[in-house]
Amino acid sequence: MSIRKPFFWLLLVMIGFFALAPRVTGDFMLLQDLSVVVVSIILVSNLNLMIGYTGYVNFGNIVFFGLGGYIGINGLYYWGWNPFLSALFAGAVVGLLTLLLGLGVLRLRGPFFALATIGVLEATKAFVSNFEPWQGAEGINLPFSVFDSVGGLANVGWYVYAALVGVMAASLFLSYWVKTSKFGLGLFAIREDEEAAQVLGVKAPLFKALVYAMSGVLPAVTGTLVAYKEAVIDPEKAFDLHRSIEAIVMLMLGGQGTIAGPILGAVAYEQLRSYLLTSEFFSHFHLIIAGGLLLLTVLFVPGGVMGWLYRQCPALRSILE
Repeated sequence: MSIRKPFFWLLLVMIGFFALAPRVTGDFMLLQDLSVVVVSIILVSNLNLMIGYTGYVNFGNIVFFGLGGYIGINGLYYWGWNPFLSALFAGAVVGLLTLLLGLGVLRLRGPFFALATIGVLEATKAFVSNFEPWQGAEGINLPFSVFDSVGGLANVGWYVYAALVGVMAASLFLSYWVKTSKFGLGLFAIREDEEAAQVLGVKAPLFKALVYAMSGVLPAVTGTLVAYKEAVIDPEKAFDLHRSIEAIVMLMLGGQGTIAGPILGAVAYEQLRSYLLTSEFFSHFHLIIAGGLLLLTVLFVPGGVMGWLYRQCPALRSILE
């Protein structure tokens, strides 16, 4: 990752905009809207590590978000931890669990791996829904006293947003580092031809397990922060398969295998989604429209917005990663 490249500074400017815009304007609605976009960028950027860099389609990526939320909320609810410490703890635990899981499930390839990720998501959801220490299907509701550490309910949105922007920055720079490192080169080799990569000395099982674990840590941290802000978490919302599918749509729309693609895809899709959900006619069809958008992207613009931009202006490859 070179700080001499223009894209590094473009990332800093973009992150600075997200960090400062709500504070400068003092607009709480802008804060809420940007929070949704920031969470999507985090989820899509980390999903890109598996799909875009490694070539393994993960339909159950939201399991990291949900499990991290539950682990972090338990740190708050039962142990009285600081919310940000709880978020880091959740990320570490989910990362370790995902590393161990990845060593097994990543022996599967193609559609078998994709189906296995849905199975992992649904199995985790079923377990949490029946796990009484975590309040089962009813979920956990936090008392308002947990907001005392950030100055009360009025301040929680601002503190959580600042933390989310930090997690987004970490996600984007992690993606940047992986793409420009020897580790990332090994992942790209696995994506193109796993057998050939192993012949050339790439330790494919270890590389895949590591990137699978890396793709779960920051979404888990995000899950805790979002659950803390909302003061509630339940299995239906925490392990929503629709959110996984939407993340894939955003990635394909923006351009998989790139760093800017998840940003463009998340911003564009969330704007479209916001319009559809507030439209009296389209509000019940937004998932159908998302599916149609994914189909059209795969058929006509397989490289997403970034692929289209590269074709229209090849010089952009030296500016946008």
